[in-house]
Amino acid sequence: MKNVLDVMSLQQHVESNKAQTMKPIDYRKLNKPGVVPMYIFECAAKLKMKPLTAACAAIVYHRFFREVKASDYDEFLIAASSLYLAGKIKDDESVKIRDVINVAYCTLNRGNAPLDLNDEYWSMRDAIVQAELLITRTLGFDLNIDLAHKYLLHYMKTLQDWVGAEVWNSVPIAKAAASYLQDFHHSANILKYKPTHVAIGCLSLALQTYGIQVPLTDESDESAMWYKPLVKDFTRENQWEIIENVIEVYKHEAFLKAA
Repeated sequence: MKNVLDVMSLQQHVESNKAQTMKPIDYRKLNKPGVVPMYIFECAAKLKMKPLTAACAAIVYHRFFREVKASDYDEFLIAASSLYLAGKIKDDESVKIRDVINVAYCTLNRGNAPLDLNDEYWSMRDAIVQAELLITRTLGFDLNIDLAHKYLLHYMKTLQDWVGAEVWNSVPIAKAAASYLQDFHHSANILKYKPTHVAIGCLSLALQTYGIQVPLTDESDESAMWYKPLVKDFTRENQWEIIENVIEVYKHEAFLKAA
């Protein structure tokens, strides 16, 4: 059980290390689709946000741009405002607006010092607050963000008991599934699926990564798949679609870093 419950704190540590070791990206020059979510997660790691808060920020960002034309807005401003709004939604007290401003500014303007309390600082602060109101209105004041993380934890606990502690602890299934889930938030495709389906898809990919067969299941029979008792409306087609989308995130990330 401890292996499962420690996943979120471990994920926060992984994200922080990733931000520290990754080669700095000039986000303004790398004008390609998918770069802004990378910016969101880099800022979230620097802010030491909880994984749930960072994921919430990504969902807010993706939901906003599902409703509007991207070229009509400054995507990095919306990203910064999404980080700030996510802190409020998740009651993450570590997220302070001055920290969001300075991290967002310095990450976008590499080498620059944090802003003093001058006109530029107050201008950016006002822009983030106004963008927060815009996002809220655009989303119809629906800020109920149902993340897949809680479902993933529940399903992992069930599977941990199902496959047995010896098999479960022999490979880092929980760590892999949590990483796949967090990284899937880089893609707007995550909005296409129910949170329960996303959780099962990421857990399925983790099981396949390490070649773990769940006892008393038959992969040749859809009705005998391990996920059916957990999520009845999840299908093999859903499974492969989500797995393909998660893998595509890593391919696209490699493409962006090589650009």
